[in-house]
Amino acid sequence: MTTMLVFQVLRRIAVTALASLALQSAVAAADLTARDIASQLHKAGAGNPIDLSSRDLSNLDLAGLDFKSAILAKANLYGVDLSAANLTGVNLAGAKLDRAIVSRADFSNANLEGASVLRPSVYTSLDFNPAETPKFSGANLKGVTLIARLDGADFSGADLSGATVGPVNEADDTLVTRSSRMIAPNFTGANLSGAVLRHVDFSYGRFAGANLAGAALKNANLANADLSGADLTGADVSETNFEGANLAGAKGLDTMKGVSTARNLDKTLR
Repeated sequence: MTTMLVFQVLRRIAVTALASLALQSAVAAADLTARDIASQLHKAGAGNPIDLSSRDLSNLDLAGLDFKSAILAKANLYGVDLSAANLTGVNLAGAKLDRAIVSRADFSNANLEGASVLRPSVYTSLDFNPAETPKFSGANLKGVTLIARLDGADFSGADLSGATVGPVNEADDTLVTRSSRMIAPNFTGANLSGAVLRHVDFSYGRFAGANLAGAALKNANLANADLSGADLTGADVSETNFEGANLAGAKGLDTMKGVSTARNLDKTLR
């Protein structure tokens, strides 16, 4: 058999193998549809949540569904439509929610530890209606990576310790074009210790009683924010804007790092 014939035979075998793999992949993908998930959720009862751990659910339309504390740990939810979905108490630890549609979704008390939420679609218009912002009150967001515009988002009582909110690398963002904006968010009583919050616009935010110990706030905008009673022990406030912020009763102000370059600290309320 000539070299050319051998090459042609091997090429046909490779093409056949690839076609077989593609067919298997297509069958596997079609094996779990939005209808299938809706049906499983409908049958799920209290204390018996459905388990979709590590499943590929990318780009499915799951809008408006009640997930009934489902288990979606490490699931691929890239591009999924979760508009107005009830995800309270759902286990989304390590899940991928990049580019998901989360307008009016409720993640209250959900477990999103280590999840990735990069540039989700939140608003249906350029009005940035706060009523469309998803809820995260009481959620476990430890170590989450979050890049989004979430004006008015409710993170009250949530645990964001070690989370990264905003650009993972400083070079990926600028003061002119912030990748994350959270104007007037509610972080009352939230745990943000050790969180990376660089370059994020938190103006008019509520951080009363929040734990910001060791947080990286470099170049963040905290103008007119309520930081009363917050713990800022060891926080990096290099180039952070504090104009009009309320620091009454805040702890650890004398231990903050980068104070010499912080902006408008003389224009705060104490």
